[in-house]
Amino acid sequence: MAKTFFVTGTDTEVGKTFVTRALMRAARQAGKKVLGYKPVASGCDWVEGELKNSDALGLQAESSIPLPYAMHNPYAFAPAIAPHIAAREASELISIPRIGEGLARLKETAVDWIFVEGAGGWRLPLDERHFLSDWVKKEHLPVILVVGARLGCINHALLTLEAIRHDGLVVAGWVLNRVDPQMSHYQDNANTLKQLISAPLLGEIPWLEEGGAEAVDSFVDLSPLLK
Repeated sequence: MAKTFFVTGTDTEVGKTFVTRALMRAARQAGKKVLGYKPVASGCDWVEGELKNSDALGLQAESSIPLPYAMHNPYAFAPAIAPHIAAREASELISIPRIGEGLARLKETAVDWIFVEGAGGWRLPLDERHFLSDWVKKEHLPVILVVGARLGCINHALLTLEAIRHDGLVVAGWVLNRVDPQMSHYQDNANTLKQLISAPLLGEIPWLEEGGAEAVDSFVDLSPLLK
């Protein structure tokens, strides 16, 4: 049975896909067969008669075995808005059981690790009563937190970690991703986060110029996940 990790972020646009792809590449280099899963995505385009999301396509591209797109991303919505609003506009319900069934099918494949990428932050609404975190809690998935290094990240990181642990889940590790190259006192903030977060640091990714992203997995350390 594949070991599964859920990747969440301190907010939207903190580099969850960027980091998830780096983790998948590093895992492959460590000899693991991997798959990527993005249960819910908005901001999708029509490609060959099917709504597809660029983040989910990225996870599909990093996966070790070829699978149909829909197995990587069962819920795809065109508008680049909150998924629960996009689902309502499409007269569709986002079903937690269906998300779970999708993961179960991936676990039936011959892979070692599955990386599930969330959308937005930890408390992503699926409808008026349910959050994506409810599903993560139901599946008892260990969580990897991506902290987007920018003003306010310490508060966002600590509150997110508090919520994850309040839900009874294990924080398998965290990644610091510098999303603002002009962030004031970056190193001081990074040092504070390292002192306050009691979970393994899986990587500290600097601001990378265009083209530098190809080497991002060199900043990732999976050894805490291999134990």
